[in-house]
Amino acid sequence: MAVPKKRTSISKKRIRKNFWKKKGYWAALKAFSLAKSLYTGNSKLYWEFKKFFCTKKSTPNFK
Repeated sequence: MAVPKKRTSISKKRIRKNFWKKKGYWAALKAFSLAKSLYTGNSKLYWEFKKFFCTKKSTPNFK
């Protein structure tokens, strides 16, 4: 027969929740930093990506 587990304390729950939120914060910060470096052209890691999107190509005019 299943026995209910003990209840998790509020402080332990808050610690886990804050850790989960902090992981999301750092992921968003890294993504923003990468986007900013690509936009300004200071990226060294994604040079092929930058080269592909920063070159001007003639776009066909669809009528």
